[in-house]
Amino acid sequence: MYVQIYVDDIVFGSTNLSLCKEFSKTMQGEFEMSMMGELTFFLGFQIKQMNDGIFISQSKYCNEVLKKFGMEGCKKAATPTSNSCNPDLDEKGIVVDNSKYRGIIGSLLYLTTSRPNIMFVVFLCARFQANPKKSHMKSVKRILKYLRGTTNVGLWYPKGVSLSLIGYSDSDYVGCRLDRKSTSGTCLMA
Repeated sequence: MYVQIYVDDIVFGSTNLSLCKEFSKTMQGEFEMSMMGELTFFLGFQIKQMNDGIFISQSKYCNEVLKKFGMEGCKKAATPTSNSCNPDLDEKGIVVDNSKYRGIIGSLLYLTTSRPNIMFVVFLCARFQANPKKSHMKSVKRILKYLRGTTNVGLWYPKGVSLSLIGYSDSDYVGCRLDRKSTSGTCLMA
């Protein structure tokens, strides 16, 4: 049995139905609580349980983010960043509203929990939250344009498949033009 507690929300499940019923009865005897049935939505995640696996996405949240930042009708982008994207401080660039920039970055960071395909570029853009320029805003809007065309992308966990973990890592050599530090990356595949 697995039990997940987040503040006042409890999610539990097991392959043994009688164990779930016993746990539910025990908890309801101790606490005032209501049963919501099969898990379909939790902390901004949509959970779709099917016979052959579980699909987790944040498409509803993704659409809310696009609407919040006025990008719900924007042109779609095929990738979250361009090949030539290599942001720097852009000291001579036009300053933009840093609270809006931080808001977009925060929303995108939350989306990375089910969208690892945007993680690298979001982390790259997050470096410029202290003093974002128009060029940085263009980069985060590119991510939003990509999301506009891929709102239904999520994570698929197939049932009954034995997963083995494979990991790769790489690093460039002093690739950041700002401080000459290296950027590392890892890829874990199950």
